[in-house]
Amino acid sequence: MRGSRRPRFTGSALIRLLVQLTEADVDESRQAFSERLSHWLAWTDAISLAAALNEAPAVRPGSGASASVASASASAGERDALRVRRALAKAIADPLAFAPDTSETDFASHRRRHVAAQQAMDTGIAPLRGRVRQRLAAAGADMARLAALDEVMQAVVGAQERALLSTVPRLLEKRFQRLRQAHEAPAEPPLPDTPPAVGPALWLDTFRRDMQAVLLAELDIRMQPVEGLLAALRAKEPVRHE
Repeated sequence: MRGSRRPRFTGSALIRLLVQLTEADVDESRQAFSERLSHWLAWTDAISLAAALNEAPAVRPGSGASASVASASASAGERDALRVRRALAKAIADPLAFAPDTSETDFASHRRRHVAAQQAMDTGIAPLRGRVRQRLAAAGADMARLAALDEVMQAVVGAQERALLSTVPRLLEKRFQRLRQAHEAPAEPPLPDTPPAVGPALWLDTFRRDMQAVLLAELDIRMQPVEGLLAALRAKEPVRHE
């Protein structure tokens, strides 16, 4: 068999998964990341970013920039982040919340579940990111500047991120419709003595797994800023000599 000539898509795991599930013909952007990001920034956003980069950050009295303080703070932040991630991943993987209901052969109920899961991620991750920023601000002037920059980026990029992620349910609906159509109108007629076709639970279960995989990939993307901030804190850990 001749393989597909479509170039391999190398975007994020979420984008690759959506392209695969919807069979979309998508080309990767040839623009540099900085150029694409500039389209999201208004002139007022540029002023806020410049201020965060250039102004002296407000460091709380008594905050320390020592490596040991940053190390302890990073460990506490990592435990906090792990707790939030596990809770959100557990809710996404909950078989009761996403169990296929054979009566739900239209997409509306699945859209509600997906949007509810996205809202839960917003509710859990935004406060976590703020708590990690507080840890950064207490770790020294350089970390405080990074915390101030992240606060601006969350406001600027966050709105664009929410707008883009809100389109994911529409893409999943295409997958849902394709699976339902394949179930209702098989590509080939059944052979003689073939057992009756299975009910809708099978294709609905396939869709459930697809939706959970997409939500877990989205969780990874939403957690990336938190992980970046924690990485900055870990960079201040003391060097251990063997």
